[in-house]
Amino acid sequence: MEKIKIIHSPTAEKPFLIIDKPRGLPSAPLSESDCNNALAQAIEDFPEIKEVKGRKAIEYGLLHRLDTVTEGLLLIATTQECYDFLMEEQQAGRFTKTYTAVCHPDAKNATKLTGFPPTPSFLIPHSSKDFSRTLQSSSSNSYLILHTYFRSFGPGKKEVRPVTEDSGKAAIQKLGKAKKYKTEVKIIKKEEDSFTVECKIVEGYRHQVRCHLAWAGLPIIGDPLYNADYRKGLEDKKNAEEPIRFSASKLMFEYPRGDLNSYDRKDTWT
Repeated sequence: MEKIKIIHSPTAEKPFLIIDKPRGLPSAPLSESDCNNALAQAIEDFPEIKEVKGRKAIEYGLLHRLDTVTEGLLLIATTQECYDFLMEEQQAGRFTKTYTAVCHPDAKNATKLTGFPPTPSFLIPHSSKDFSRTLQSSSSNSYLILHTYFRSFGPGKKEVRPVTEDSGKAAIQKLGKAKKYKTEVKIIKKEEDSFTVECKIVEGYRHQVRCHLAWAGLPIIGDPLYNADYRKGLEDKKNAEEPIRFSASKLMFEYPRGDLNSYDRKDTWT
């Protein structure tokens, strides 16, 4: 079993733990006896986490989750006061999570996957040059903004799909929450057939960043759910499984009020 890495150990002044979760390890347990997850490993070294009452009894001080296939930074509170404060920060939009992804542009990706609403033409990158122009002409002058509702999708509801005002009536009726979720996308590196992007969110829905990128024509390399061509290759056994090139790369939040904490990880993919 892959092991977590400790990025920040809790102190009296900063009673929280920052860990780097490896790819393939679940963030949280499915039951009290489940030990194959990042939270259980953290509790082994910092048992005070179990004194915190979280949203779910078995999640204790865990403040957010990552998909099992996603590697990167997780925040865990080790006191109740810290947990309650940081939960309020998340709900107020003052806790920023940044993800880094390497994407292969495919304007037809959402159509191949099905279930997506119409993709606004300004979101569809046909080339590195076109996408750069889109970013420069966006309202923020540096970010591509994706802002939608979400719904569960597919067999076992293992996937999600964005929902917009242009979605069909049936899709709108299946909304997970009557709330919009925003992903800010910034290009940080361009290569001949790929982009490296940074995606910022303040409050996330399940698979939000992966799904938003897929909808915008920027499926993540190695994504088994939201990269249509890679997924088809796996199903047809024409592709060898490769690691998804996606990570939770940065956390930024205040604790206590007025004290900004920022944690980064170095992203490497082979």
